[in-house]
Amino acid sequence: MLRALAVDDERPSLEELLYLLRADPRIGSAEGAGDATEALRRINRALQSGPGGPEAIDVVFLDIQMPGLDGLDLARLLTGFASPPLVVFVTAHEDFAVQAFDLKAVDYVLKPVRGERLAEAVRRCAELRDTTPRIPVHEPDPDHIPVERGGVTRFVAVDDITHVEAQGDYARLHTGAGSHLVRIPLSTLEERWRARGFVRIHRRHLVALRHIGELRLDAGSVSVLVGSEELQVSRRHARELRDLLLRRPTS
Repeated sequence: MLRALAVDDERPSLEELLYLLRADPRIGSAEGAGDATEALRRINRALQSGPGGPEAIDVVFLDIQMPGLDGLDLARLLTGFASPPLVVFVTAHEDFAVQAFDLKAVDYVLKPVRGERLAEAVRRCAELRDTTPRIPVHEPDPDHIPVERGGVTRFVAVDDITHVEAQGDYARLHTGAGSHLVRIPLSTLEERWRARGFVRIHRRHLVALRHIGELRLDAGSVSVLVGSEELQVSRRHARELRDLLLRRPTS
């Protein structure tokens, strides 16, 4: 079943489109975005999740004329992704059809949207997804984590990550060569990488034990030196960290 994202800045049009999509038995899930910027953030999360992940998106139903980043702009950005979702334009304007199909759109549906016409677009997407050869989906590589920058997916080695910093719903991965922002909660990475020697030292920081150079005690305050950066250790994590460091094998 297809996982769909509908994008339209006009709330009544968006709600109508979502209603029609959710009524189609080939649509497993359908969610909405009120503009292209919000949609791009949602698509980035889908790419982080991976093609078989819980936040994956198969097809975007996209309005064209929107304030700021318009639908054609968003479609151009998607062509730069390694595995972009399918795109169906849903618009009141006939004038952009040539540009839309130049951007490899699957279909071009005119407003007001008729249920049978939208069903035809869904059918095309379902058939295309089922008949297009795809790279087999494997389990995520435990030794690397994908990061997006400028429409390009890079794979950062987990062993190169010195520490992770919480930034709201995101986490910033620090390496010796720089940092990368991913939309994954710190708690998720803590659970995922605990067996790889990562330990929580603060509500905002997760640190790789192998990259800790010094443990510092100063008037009851505890900190660690990771590379050239000194990070504070909260009281609740200090004893566990000290015990883990004492048990850490020496080379």
